[in-house]
Amino acid sequence: MHRFDVETLAAGRWRNGGGVTREIVSWPAGAADFAWRASVADIEADGPFSAFPGVDRTFTLLAGGGVRLTAPGGFDRTARQGEPLAFPGDLELTAELVAEPPGGACRVLNLMVRRGRWTVRVERVTGAVAPPAGHAGVLLVRRGLWRAGGEEHPLSAGRGVWWGGGEGVGGEGVGGEGLVPLSSEAVALWADLAPAPGY
Repeated sequence: MHRFDVETLAAGRWRNGGGVTREIVSWPAGAADFAWRASVADIEADGPFSAFPGVDRTFTLLAGGGVRLTAPGGFDRTARQGEPLAFPGDLELTAELVAEPPGGACRVLNLMVRRGRWTVRVERVTGAVAPPAGHAGVLLVRRGLWRAGGEEHPLSAGRGVWWGGGEGVGGEGVGGEGLVPLSSEAVALWADLAPAPGY
């Protein structure tokens, strides 16, 4: 398991100047092409998104009023709080902030998986999480306190853990109790990453 704090992750500004990305993990580590990637992005202005051919993406809004994504051919979807939005990375997307007040930035959790190699499901969780064996994953705390496995120091809002497939996470990797909320108001986002059938 690998802990992270969103606010201490290295921030890389987009080439078009419209936002900042803080990478949580690109898996496998050090590989030229990722199999899956998790990051937090601050979208500060309307503008185009980079296309990722052969990649499936899932956005979950963390802060702000929303992000409208449009592409030629009629694609028109809006990412809103607590509602994971999945879409193909091949699209030539334009992002429009729907934040209040106008011009306010939005922050999103961004999961990208190489199509045909991995799949991802993102959900809001309030109870204990038991990651399946052989899966990878990311847990980002939104509210309250969480314990990861048998670790002594709890995770608070804006902090989390990630693990790679094949690290034994479904069993000994996060301990027998998995990921557990420690307070009644605890909320987290869990991205469950699974190898695609036949991969």
